[in-house]
Amino acid sequence: MLEVFVDAATAGDPKVSAAGIFIKGEGHLLKKSRYLGEMDNHTAEFAALVIGLEMAKELTSGMVSIKSDSQVTVDAFEREFTKNAKFKPLLAQALDLAAHFDYCFIKWIPDSQNRAADDLARTELRSHRR
Repeated sequence: MLEVFVDAATAGDPKVSAAGIFIKGEGHLLKKSRYLGEMDNHTAEFAALVIGLEMAKELTSGMVSIKSDSQVTVDAFEREFTKNAKFKPLLAQALDLAAHFDYCFIKWIPDSQNRAADDLARTELRSHRR
């Protein structure tokens, strides 16, 4: 089973964001960060989820456990629904990617358990804000 930790960081005016993804399991230990540009934090959390699922798809078709500290993202993914028009395309993309796996689930975790992904996102964001 792959564990995919996803997080986003947002700062500034205008708000700019970055994503951090930490993957472990099945002999893998991967870290990735990506600058996302102008977007709010919730949208960035959905973008981080999509990036994490894209990475996982390259590694396995088996079981994937996604961990996120974004309750909005977790709830939408579990319900397979969001009212927010900004999130709909990213949620659809995430659900499409999730269909690739034998089993894919998401779990909310507190910030303290998502430090690796958070550090990656914050470091990436700082590198673009200088």
